[in-house]
Amino acid sequence: MTGTLELSTPLPTAGFGGLVRLAEAPGDANALVAAAEAAPETLPHMLAEAGGVLALQGLGGISDDPMLLLRLSRLFGPEVEDYRRTLTALNMVHGAVPEIFIVSNVPPVKRAPPKRPEPPLTADGRFPVQYPQRSGWHTDQSYRRPPPDISLFYCKVAAPRDQAQTLFADGTAAYAALPADLKARVDGLEALHVKPHSGRTRADMLAGATPGPQEPLARSQRQPVVRAHPVTGRPALYLCESSQLDWFEGPFVGLEPGPHGEGAALLDALMTHYTRPEFVYVHEWTAGDLVVWDNRCTVHTATWFDADHVDRVMWRTTVRGNPGALYDGEARSWLPPEAAGEAAAAE
Repeated sequence: MTGTLELSTPLPTAGFGGLVRLAEAPGDANALVAAAEAAPETLPHMLAEAGGVLALQGLGGISDDPMLLLRLSRLFGPEVEDYRRTLTALNMVHGAVPEIFIVSNVPPVKRAPPKRPEPPLTADGRFPVQYPQRSGWHTDQSYRRPPPDISLFYCKVAAPRDQAQTLFADGTAAYAALPADLKARVDGLEALHVKPHSGRTRADMLAGATPGPQEPLARSQRQPVVRAHPVTGRPALYLCESSQLDWFEGPFVGLEPGPHGEGAALLDALMTHYTRPEFVYVHEWTAGDLVVWDNRCTVHTATWFDADHVDRVMWRTTVRGNPGALYDGEARSWLPPEAAGEAAAAE
């Protein structure tokens, strides 16, 4: 007998998102996955209803059986990315379930957390969420066309609750609240997205770097600044900031490029608006938490933790398959033709 999934909205202290629980067996990962598979449209529907972020708690059973995370991921789209096929370093790929990408400061991954913001608190003594004091805002793999749809992020080992938070911002509400003049500027505008560490970030340009030629499978990709969500139809901002945009030729197509140009001023205005506190949810992680987010209508960023003294282990999956009509028929920009063909055949 399967149970009933319940959704409560919005998430605590936020204006969007939802908390999902299994009424009959809260905290039972196996039972929750079975219930979700018995009604496979339920979780995707809840994600759309909640505005792009779901939190599920007490799923520690995933740590013992990582296939549970893969089974949940498959409910959100036809393809869960196999990281062995995407040129990902194997030390970051789960040994038994290659659809799981490991984010951790623990060897063999040894990924450092972001730095603390400067200053560490807002002028009124609060935890900072808004750009530019809080940086790193992005949507996953926007430097690829077609970009992915959904990410699932599971906490296997948590840092202390006042560290290593993940912040999410609501692109649908942020777009709806844009002043009329900014809406007029961004409708139809494209941004130029690029893979981090490309030598084309804002910091690179401010340091006077001259980027070299781009590899064929790592070229900067145009993406609309406003995307109509393929499920809800609602428009949302689709944007990143300094480290995932091309500041050599962009950040926007058709506007003055570079860190001091017209495009930079627009980007700063948009990201400052997008990450206003009323559009942001801050997730404090506990082991066994799972957060699902929709990359088509949200952005997120990580925060500092004391990686020298505490361990943190997170598992992520990435789901593809419904980016919207804009991308119909496109080859995958990041894969050679033979690998792209294999991936498409596997869907």
